[in-house]
Amino acid sequence: MVLEDECDSVFEPQITEEHVETQYGNVHCTLTGTPKANRPAILTFHDVGLNHKSCFETLFNHVDMHEILRHLPVCHVEAPGQHEAAKTLPTAYTYPTMDQLSEALPAVLKHFGLRSVIGLGVGAGAYILARFALNHPDLVDGLVLININPNADGIMDTVANKITGWTHTLPDSVITHLFGKEEIQTNHDLIATYRHHVTATMNQANVSQFFRSYNSRGALEVERPVPGGNINVRTLKCPTLLLVGDNSPAVEAVVDCNSKLNPTKTTLLKMADCGGLPQVDQPAKVIEAFKYFIQGMGYLSSASMTRLRSRTTSSSSRTQSHGPEDKRGRSHTDVSMESLSSSHQNISKTTEMAC
Repeated sequence: MVLEDECDSVFEPQITEEHVETQYGNVHCTLTGTPKANRPAILTFHDVGLNHKSCFETLFNHVDMHEILRHLPVCHVEAPGQHEAAKTLPTAYTYPTMDQLSEALPAVLKHFGLRSVIGLGVGAGAYILARFALNHPDLVDGLVLININPNADGIMDTVANKITGWTHTLPDSVITHLFGKEEIQTNHDLIATYRHHVTATMNQANVSQFFRSYNSRGALEVERPVPGGNINVRTLKCPTLLLVGDNSPAVEAVVDCNSKLNPTKTTLLKMADCGGLPQVDQPAKVIEAFKYFIQGMGYLSSASMTRLRSRTTSSSSRTQSHGPEDKRGRSHTDVSMESLSSSHQNISKTTEMAC
């Protein structure tokens, strides 16, 4: 049990940064905290055009995340050439496919002595972690997948991507991938921040290779188990939380992914009035969902959740008082986040909540 005064104290976990050698090249990793033999680590993987800082820093620096970090270490993994100050990859280097990047992860776990993980991925990172869980179910205790697209690009998508590559700059293409049209048109400060990040912080030659690899991905080829049907269908075997903002360009893909997964182990959380990066736009809500998800797996105490409920009561009350301006958000159904802690129940869950 974590004492109340410990929860309020300054939390400064140990941080280790290393380049881990894998069969598909070196990947930059940042380990926060100390691995524990009886607990999994959180393993994160970023989206195209981002690194672990721009993708997850807002989330993991949030005060509400400290409770999780006291219980579980975190290993941030960055695809080859996507870390800060990365040098341009050698001409002779063949950039890994999405499948190969997923197969690089066992080397990361072995390097840091991690017995199992809870994956947290966004976009391309979500796809890579899902592929990893499919091929190595014994190493993955759970998955939180934001903006996952389980499908391969069709012929029309491939043609569109090529045309976009000819007519748009790389930062433009990345922004279109990350954010929906409404958000691009209205949230100018956020879009400018991420455009500057792609332009000034990332090695664009390396980003282009990662983007090309993602656009060339194959379908995950998962199938929803049907009662009385084949019990050995290929599907994710661990508890899985699918998360997407309702203004995200990935909404349809995430809903489609939910339809293909085991309903007894999968929860879909669609966040109302939320953009393409929920962990940046609404970190407190994402952390709330994440905490209940982890509690459902038995890795967070009920005492911790009691404190979470007390901290979020006021914000929940404001969400439930609605005026005419809230009409769009009220087209959704607000369901208690505590339902996420029952991820092991044989119930298909779709939660849509106003942010």
